[in-house]
Amino acid sequence: MITASTVTEPPAPESLWPARLAILAVIGLNLLLSEYLTLGPRWLLPALELGLLLPLIVVRTGERRRLLHVGHQAMDWSQGSRLLAVGPIALLHLTNLSSLTLLIISLLHGSSASGVTLLAETLNIWMTNIFVFSLWYWEMDQGGPLRRSQDGKPPDFLFPQVVNPAHAPPGWRPEYLDYLFVAFTNAAAFSPTDTMPLTRRAKALMLVQSSTSILTVVLVASRAVSVLK
Repeated sequence: MITASTVTEPPAPESLWPARLAILAVIGLNLLLSEYLTLGPRWLLPALELGLLLPLIVVRTGERRRLLHVGHQAMDWSQGSRLLAVGPIALLHLTNLSSLTLLIISLLHGSSASGVTLLAETLNIWMTNIFVFSLWYWEMDQGGPLRRSQDGKPPDFLFPQVVNPAHAPPGWRPEYLDYLFVAFTNAAAFSPTDTMPLTRRAKALMLVQSSTSILTVVLVASRAVSVLK
């Protein structure tokens, strides 16, 4: 006999606001870049990114509310919302790659920027790289934030709390800040630390991120330090 005490409530979907704030942080970082490191006017790409974010907020908020009321079993998931989620992240990523490319080209042509300016631009691009890949990981793992609580969907990352559930709260599952930490450690150490990629797409993303980070730190930051000297 099933009693009320034995019925396990499904975990509530995580808040989407930390990831939204991360996107806004990246838009702010883009606005701080010098004009020569942007494609077109400095405001153009951030305006496009913000334009893609607004409909995503509306759609995902509606999905989250329906999920709270009807649960995963009754949800009719739309591929359109997934495309809306991937669009802003892809644009943020392309914007960051273009800024890094323009910065490298500028250095190869004998940039006259001061060492302090180069360090500031390098830090901006490096931080943007972390935010962008944290969003990629967060959106990709187990189908995204609203589907992550479904049972039976294989994970893309193996978190230490999964390996050692005794050291995690009951019903623990990764949320945005966990993926931000993964992205930061991968950018700083150029390799996974405590969280291991399990799928090929996760490994490919971490490979791209660490390569971008190495290029940013080793090539651009070292040049800035030499200018300061």
